[in-house]
Amino acid sequence: MIESLSLLGAGGHPAHGTDFTAVDIRTTGLRPGRVVEVAAVRVHADGSIVGELTTLVDPGAGIPPGPALVHGITRAELDDAPSFGAVLGPLLDLCAGSVIVAHDLAFVTAFLDFEVKFLGVRMPVLPGVSTLTAAQSVVRLPNYRLATVAHALGVPTRPGQSALSGARTVAQLVTGLFGRYGFTFAAPLVFPGLPRFAGGRLRPRAEALPVEPGWMAEALERISAGRSGDAYLDLLAEVVADQHLSYAEVAALAASATEAGLSEGRVRSTHELLVKALREIAERDGVVTAVEARELREVAKALGVAGVDLQPSAGGKATRVLVLGTTVAADGMRARVLAEGVQLAKKLTASVTHLVVDASVPATERRLAKAAELGVEVVDVRAAPVALGFEPPPAVRAAAALSGRVTKVLGGRVLMGVGLLLMFIVVVAMFSGAALAAGIFLAVLGVGALLGGWVIAEPAPR
Repeated sequence: MIESLSLLGAGGHPAHGTDFTAVDIRTTGLRPGRVVEVAAVRVHADGSIVGELTTLVDPGAGIPPGPALVHGITRAELDDAPSFGAVLGPLLDLCAGSVIVAHDLAFVTAFLDFEVKFLGVRMPVLPGVSTLTAAQSVVRLPNYRLATVAHALGVPTRPGQSALSGARTVAQLVTGLFGRYGFTFAAPLVFPGLPRFAGGRLRPRAEALPVEPGWMAEALERISAGRSGDAYLDLLAEVVADQHLSYAEVAALAASATEAGLSEGRVRSTHELLVKALREIAERDGVVTAVEARELREVAKALGVAGVDLQPSAGGKATRVLVLGTTVAADGMRARVLAEGVQLAKKLTASVTHLVVDASVPATERRLAKAAELGVEVVDVRAAPVALGFEPPPAVRAAAALSGRVTKVLGGRVLMGVGLLLMFIVVVAMFSGAALAAGIFLAVLGVGALLGGWVIAEPAPR
């Protein structure tokens, strides 16, 4: 139903004038099955919203809603919701003539394909973009969960339980990515004609108030998961983000894993991986609070991970950084902070130790004055790597580079000296009647040492 488009930097077909429709779903499980909520947010390339759609979707009488602990949807709510067939018409009307966007486009496409095939409907292929793939090409992050990418790119709202909150976040991401990084399309956009379907009623659910993320939700953004996602690990991360994990929730997680075909050993190793990573994050800054220690022990116990004896540690104030700005440099610094395992703040509070600003932040920005009141160190984005201890000062780097160059030159000269000595020995030996084979062997070694030493000692061309 949706084909991922190839993106380029400069030189492709520009996105100016293009509309994007960000789509997010909530589902019955980890593998292609049934959709229980769908939301779409259509935006112009400049980020202005054209329209929104959100509704619960009844997957069929008696079909369980899936991991309610993640999406918060109950079977009773679905009893009064329209079917996917009734929702498809309004969804296609909103998407017509636009590029479909999802964070994990492959995941969303698999579920939508399943629903369309279940209806027996023939659909043309729609152009699509994955914000996960686009983000991987421009910023280096510990992981590429939606919340992590949104935080790194300065999106102010954190995705919540509802599909609408996720779609709104994706809409901000895609316009920010295209506007800030200059993405273009590798081929001209082609928008196929879409079939028309009668639209039924929609059943939106009430938006929950956003919850301020605790330390574990922030720590999850710093956990390294490479470039490839793990659906169960992502699900587990969503559940533990609120610092609480009941045995009922663990049982529900196990059911989702079994449905997705994951072995008991795979589930156990994922639990151990998550707990180990959370512990490393808690200890990395040298300050383990009583809350962090208690909540990590509780989560480990609920997940059946033994041996977590993390204790609070006395220490100073942990480094906590707030980065302001809408430039590539600001994005890079937010990503660097996460990659270094340092806390990346969303708001300026007394716990923040450094406020990093780029050229897009005006001198009248009110948080600059507040930072002075709180005693927060304000740092320019260009000086931040040194100020935060990620890199040594320029003088130290220069001294290290000079020391390395001197060592390299001396090593090369010594090697050249060894080569000359070997050549001298060969000449003396040959005049003394030594065996020809031995002379040739030493000559080869001497020439090799001379050439190798010269290569090492000579400065590289600029």
